[in-house]
Amino acid sequence: MPEGLATALALPGLWWLIAATLLAGLVYGFAGFGSALIFMPLATIFLAPSVAIGAFSMSVLASLLTVVPGAWKVADRKAVLGMVAAAVVATPFGVYLLRVAEVGVIRAAVSVVVLATLMALIAGWRYRLRPAWPARAAIGALSGLLGGATGLNGPPVILFNLGADQPVAVTRGNLTVFLTASTLSFLPQLWVQGMLPPMALWLGAILLLPFAIGTRAGGMIFHPDYAGFYRPVAYVIIGGAGLAGLPVWR
Repeated sequence: MPEGLATALALPGLWWLIAATLLAGLVYGFAGFGSALIFMPLATIFLAPSVAIGAFSMSVLASLLTVVPGAWKVADRKAVLGMVAAAVVATPFGVYLLRVAEVGVIRAAVSVVVLATLMALIAGWRYRLRPAWPARAAIGALSGLLGGATGLNGPPVILFNLGADQPVAVTRGNLTVFLTASTLSFLPQLWVQGMLPPMALWLGAILLLPFAIGTRAGGMIFHPDYAGFYRPVAYVIIGGAGLAGLPVWR
């Protein structure tokens, strides 16, 4: 058995990570966002942030088969791909911050960002920017920077898309495509900076199935008319994950 796989299978809290991945996938499937906001604060209880980011990025491969095909059909593809490109350019700078910062600082930042994002969502705060390419590029770059440092590439683009005047299905499609594509781009950038140990890839492979099951189930129960129900459910789960990940419990 490869050493990385053996280490992943012997990881304390592996079953908690599998449960967190399943839950993150379920929320991602019906809300179009929230997977990293749920997974990262819970995963960093057991893992170094860089390992958690690598494993989660690997597991997100499942989205390419479960939720991205449907999201791609309704997304504003030109706008989303432009934002992905900006995120990819900015992500190496975030990964550098991840590499040089103390682990405890990154863990605390993950929970703080999760809870701050949740408060902004509940309060109804949104980016009210014109959907021109400079604004989209800036939001994409900010997402890439934040994602590289903490694994949380969602908050800027979530607040931007939820503030746009567009149908619920398009918002969900844009978020799904952006978050999946930008999260997958973390893998090569982590590897280039020496932040992707084999164990992270093996753990991500283990988490592929629960993430696939979660996203598939969430996608099956999604209906645009019930957006007012999905978001509060997602908020409650995100809040619980953010609180659980606070360093004060360690």
